[in-house]
Amino acid sequence: MEGSGTGRDSDRFVVLTGGPGSGKSTLIDRLEEAGFSRTEEAGRAIIQDQSAIGGPALPWADKDLFAELMLSWELRSHRAAAAQGPGPVFFDRGVVDVVGYLRLEGRPVPEHVHRAALSHRYHRRVFAAPPWPEIFRNDAERRQSAEEARRTYEAVTGAYVDYGYELVTLPKAPVEVRARFLLDNIPLS
Repeated sequence: MEGSGTGRDSDRFVVLTGGPGSGKSTLIDRLEEAGFSRTEEAGRAIIQDQSAIGGPALPWADKDLFAELMLSWELRSHRAAAAQGPGPVFFDRGVVDVVGYLRLEGRPVPEHVHRAALSHRYHRRVFAAPPWPEIFRNDAERRQSAEEARRTYEAVTGAYVDYGYELVTLPKAPVEVRARFLLDNIPLS
């Protein structure tokens, strides 16, 4: 499928996943500062946009609509990354995270979401930021408790395993150490 990240593209698309407040975005910000390409996290941006316009696609208002907007965002991110030049692209979550979110919320995973997770692939190694209560903080978009963050981690990492990815757990360490660990544990061309 054109633009779906099959073949060589999937080898350069590296996903960071995990629960909220575990340092994923901070790590991706650091990788971007080092010159790597990246995507933006869907959930936070959708919450900001929907809040700004009084929209209904919020996780505390309409979980299914929120998931559909996240899916659209991730598909667009995948397509945009495929259009970029060569080199790795670091994803702040991916299509499979939508599956994890739906499972977490006790929602069925629609067939089109399943098809998207199968057709829009990433590097076989997915990096997971484990729950880290010492750095977890709530803010305007992150309303989950530390316990909900832990359950989110379990749901999204379980989804990646179910879709055939190899999980690599990031160390609970300063961002520079995490970045080096990630770069040392993935063959980037």
